[in-house]
Amino acid sequence: MQNQTVRTTITLPAELLAATDRIVSQGKAKSRNEFVAQALLHELEAIKRASIDAELIEMAQDPDYQAQVLQMEAEFAVASWEALQLGESSV
Repeated sequence: MQNQTVRTTITLPAELLAATDRIVSQGKAKSRNEFVAQALLHELEAIKRASIDAELIEMAQDPDYQAQVLQMEAEFAVASWEALQLGESSV
């Protein structure tokens, strides 16, 4: 995403632009462009995290998924117990 840049024009509320300029003048961002690009990247990452969270919630409510998790836990129970015992004996 950072390798190629494209010039574009956006329309912002005056207060938002003024706040951005204050951030730049305080040295917290190199330029308006950098600040807007970072803000967009931050928002895109937040949207992606929200999407993943929604998928995890959906999985948690899926009875088939829950059955698979319980089956895996049962299959690994013995190995987990053995690993715990090995860890405690080495302390």
